[in-house]
Amino acid sequence: MPPDFMIRAALAGIGLAVACAPLGCFVVWRRMAYYGDATAHAALLGVALSLAMSLPLAPAVIAVALAMAAAVGALSGRQSVDTLLGVLAHAALAAGLVAVSFVQGVRSDLSAWLFGDILSVTRGDLVTIWLGAAAVAALIFWRWSRLILATLSPEMAVADRISPRVEQWVLNIALALVVAVGIRIVGALLISAMLIIPAAAARPLSRSPEAMVLAAGLIGSVATLAGLGAAWRLDTPTGPTIVCAAAVLFVVATGVAGAGRARQARP
Repeated sequence: MPPDFMIRAALAGIGLAVACAPLGCFVVWRRMAYYGDATAHAALLGVALSLAMSLPLAPAVIAVALAMAAAVGALSGRQSVDTLLGVLAHAALAAGLVAVSFVQGVRSDLSAWLFGDILSVTRGDLVTIWLGAAAVAALIFWRWSRLILATLSPEMAVADRISPRVEQWVLNIALALVVAVGIRIVGALLISAMLIIPAAAARPLSRSPEAMVLAAGLIGSVATLAGLGAAWRLDTPTGPTIVCAAAVLFVVATGVAGAGRARQARP
């Protein structure tokens, strides 16, 4: 029987995988991988503001993440989106690191915010994580058809009286919520990997958007359990080990999909 803290860590990681699965799929479909990086890096500035002003962590992180989204929207017409996201991502990370250095007693614990500390998850954290996952799932389910149409064909969405900009903000809010929940588990630097890698691994194995979301959730959950087991046996950092497990599953999924296509191409 595994110890209680390992069980809590596994439940926390699976909850994060459930929350990341649909969002990660939209990030991959919309080619927004760098946007996930920018949002995660901005979260560290939210952590600094939360600690400096004695505010709850989640609202501060969500507010900074949404401010990042607003900045991207306001400046996107003046610079290419890739360049803009690169500047904002690194600027937000640097500003967060500088701000954290001014908060007394936090500098020594900075690695926990950068790389996460899933083994210290409490029962209260589990409630927060699963409530966040449920909120993201409900939001995506509510807007599913609109989000899919706005992603596949913004022109058709406009013709159907659906605003692509509104749907983008729905994704921004959900992404900010996931980052606020996930920063305690895998940290600011690794949350974007948990958004992107399981969805990227699921893509070549799936034949429909719904199947891809389910596959991404399953791959993220398996990566969590495998990473926790490997970290326990090898005494390695837990968050990065989970991401490494997800990367291995990505390589396996890509290889399986490639072998399947090769068999189908044979005469």
